[in-house]
Amino acid sequence: MKITYQGQSRHYRTVWFDPARNRVRLIEQRLLPHKFKIVSTADFRDTALAITDMIVRGAGAIGATAAYGLAQGARAFRGRGLKAFERHLAKVYRTLAEARPTAVDPVSAMRGVLSKMTDDTVAERQEQALAAAEQFANDDVAHCEALGQHGEPLIHNGSRVLTHCNAGWLAFVDVGSATAPMYAAQAKRKSFHVYCDETRPRSQGAILTAWELAQQGISHDIIADNAAGHLMQRGEIDIVIVGSDRTLGRTGEVANKIGTYTKAVLAKRHSIPFYVAIPLSTIDWELESGQAIPIEERNEDEVLSAWGVTPSGRRQKVRLANPGSKARNPAFDVTPPELITGIITPLGIFKPRQLWKHRVKLGHTTSGC
Repeated sequence: MKITYQGQSRHYRTVWFDPARNRVRLIEQRLLPHKFKIVSTADFRDTALAITDMIVRGAGAIGATAAYGLAQGARAFRGRGLKAFERHLAKVYRTLAEARPTAVDPVSAMRGVLSKMTDDTVAERQEQALAAAEQFANDDVAHCEALGQHGEPLIHNGSRVLTHCNAGWLAFVDVGSATAPMYAAQAKRKSFHVYCDETRPRSQGAILTAWELAQQGISHDIIADNAAGHLMQRGEIDIVIVGSDRTLGRTGEVANKIGTYTKAVLAKRHSIPFYVAIPLSTIDWELESGQAIPIEERNEDEVLSAWGVTPSGRRQKVRLANPGSKARNPAFDVTPPELITGIITPLGIFKPRQLWKHRVKLGHTTSGC
């Protein structure tokens, strides 16, 4: 995506790799929209921490970051024995897989990288690791572009679109999932308006999605999370498009940022179509129930406090809640298939319960049921 910062415009991906220094390069998303900064991770542990601390966040972006982190860890190995290399790689894999447990993309990405590391020497496998990570990143972009083409017809001239959290360019390597149909519709010169849920407690909608849309010149408003039902009741929302951190291929259940389930219930109540846009790497073909999805509980401080910028431009944290009160902070919820109109994928739009029927087409390769 092309962004304009300090008067200069250029194209950026959310994550990329510096092979000369063996470092993963990332946009520091916690500083947006007030400051644009690129950071480098020194090793695979630093890369995992960047995922945990949400320097980088979003399904596809952390998938690519994990893939690059695995290659980074592989390339840092200085021995020659394959057995020692495999033990080292297993440690790298575990560290990155545990960084954000709800999302499936990091595991999908790293499994893809490991499957390509088949040559006979450590040096050859190190080269294959980076090539496979680059391929995952490129595929992520291609998938997002394709699901944008499939989702674009859902947005009409005059459409009023609601989206939750950030499933945009910043959540992927480029283009985004939920935003991909919007960018494709804009390219066709359609006129539409987007409502961005603020998405407490980290406010990714207000901070990230709104920044993206402003950079792209798309008409939008930020709304408080609790305002969506009111707008739906007044007929001011025509369609909801969100992303997903894990979609179960067997059941069609969708894990996404906390508050997504609430929006799906409201959309169903008001007969508003509710779509989920995903790349293929977000589909989990193994879990059999949404109850089995690990829901990350983040630090209560995210609920009790907030970050902002003072009039002088200084970034500052303030306490919002009653002193001494505690908080619960589940980061995700699970939306059942009966509340979802369709799943937008790079291969077309499917009903949630059709995913398993079309599993081979959608990339499921494991034999058996």
